[in-house]
Amino acid sequence: MQYYWLNDRNKENRKKLIIFFCGWSFDNYPFKTLDCGDYDILMFYDYKNHNIPIEIPQYEEYYLVTWSMGVYIAYLLRDKLPDFKLKIAIDGTPFPIHNELGIPERTFELTLRNVDTGLQGKFQRNLFKEEKDYEKYLQNPVQRKIPEQAQELRDLKDFISKADISYEKYYDRAIISETDKIVPTKNQVNCWKNRASVIMIDSGHFPFYSFNGWDDILKCN
Repeated sequence: MQYYWLNDRNKENRKKLIIFFCGWSFDNYPFKTLDCGDYDILMFYDYKNHNIPIEIPQYEEYYLVTWSMGVYIAYLLRDKLPDFKLKIAIDGTPFPIHNELGIPERTFELTLRNVDTGLQGKFQRNLFKEEKDYEKYLQNPVQRKIPEQAQELRDLKDFISKADISYEKYYDRAIISETDKIVPTKNQVNCWKNRASVIMIDSGHFPFYSFNGWDDILKCN
């Protein structure tokens, strides 16, 4: 696992920290458009292992935002994380490979089988509902190399296949995109309808261009 500060935390003495668990294959670049506001933002990504690579600093308030595969990873690591004022899952579930509550098994297997070619453009296009959002993504695309991203997915598959996946209430809100081509919208609704407050938004799997800043995500309800 790797980490990245999305803002210069040394410029101001902020009291609030958002911990952000990103999705598979991503890095910090596509999130440059989001205003950090009054928050420091600590991002985790690259889940080839599940060891938190930094001691989380002391803040007065902590918030958790997770997206896609990050929803599952953060839940796994919940005992190693601070107490949060609010915990949000975005377009993901704690059941990463599941025919009714997550990514269907066949879809995941096809993604894994074709991962090298899929990451050349098809996967990224499927993240978005609108072509204009894909074009916006291309202005700040992920900089990671395809072989390394592919290995991350293989490692995730190996880990998930051996894991005992269960869920006790943790997340407060689930933000679900109405046009999610990665984690089917129907499956997300099935997962969260009795487990968290559900907020539906008009977006694809990558919904971050629907928000101006991180505070907008926290206030989405």
